[in-house]
Amino acid sequence: MTLTFAAALASAGIEPADALVIRHAYVREHDDGTVGIHGDSSETEILAYTRVQSANTRTFPANPPGTWIVFLPEGGDRARLWSVLTNRGEVAHDGERRTFELEPTELMADLRGRLVIGWRSPRTWRINATTAAGYPVMEIADAEPVRFPGFDALTLDYPQLQAVIREHRYAAWRTALSSVIGIYLITDTRDGRHYVGKADGAETILQRWAAYATNGHGGNVELRNLTPSTFRLSVLRVFDPSTPTREIDAVESHYKHALDSRRHGLNRN
Repeated sequence: MTLTFAAALASAGIEPADALVIRHAYVREHDDGTVGIHGDSSETEILAYTRVQSANTRTFPANPPGTWIVFLPEGGDRARLWSVLTNRGEVAHDGERRTFELEPTELMADLRGRLVIGWRSPRTWRINATTAAGYPVMEIADAEPVRFPGFDALTLDYPQLQAVIREHRYAAWRTALSSVIGIYLITDTRDGRHYVGKADGAETILQRWAAYATNGHGGNVELRNLTPSTFRLSVLRVFDPSTPTREIDAVESHYKHALDSRRHGLNRN
């Protein structure tokens, strides 16, 4: 049984009827003089290029859907996933071209640059996702490992935390986080409130953070009624697993006082 793009769409929670699929072509300059993209184009250049579309509704839909799944060309009949974008709507129209406000999303983030589908009509550069759903998956390449930045430089938003816990490319991060206990910080970026937490005893920072990735609160009463999507996690201090609990407790208390997370934050004690 052939694996199709429909499986990737379903896994990402994308409804095909609500998505547009684009396969860019590598053209440095179009016949009308507009600049295209090429194999060395930056992420910013590709996004800027995608934002501008023809005003001709026979070329591009008059009311394009809210989700755009963008691929880059690979040979004549293959397409490699670049990104999934949210279309916030048209922001400019000069009679020939329309410009859209597009925002990158985390949808299919684990498949960016890895997923390759067969593109059945090389001359067609955009199709409805309902059609693309039937296209075969040709390849899912191994994820390129992401270098661990070190504890002092480690900052994760909530979607990245979930990726660190589950994706193979973050294996080095999991190894590092599983080797230490310590004090960490959760900031609710909506209002700036802090929660100072600790991983001690037999529980490493990885184990503690995996609980947050699973349910958003890790069993902490202070966090249960909050939406974790705006959480940002960082490490304040790490310890060897043999460090006495009283020493870790003292450092945790210091950070709660320094950050005033009891009176003006999310710590209750």
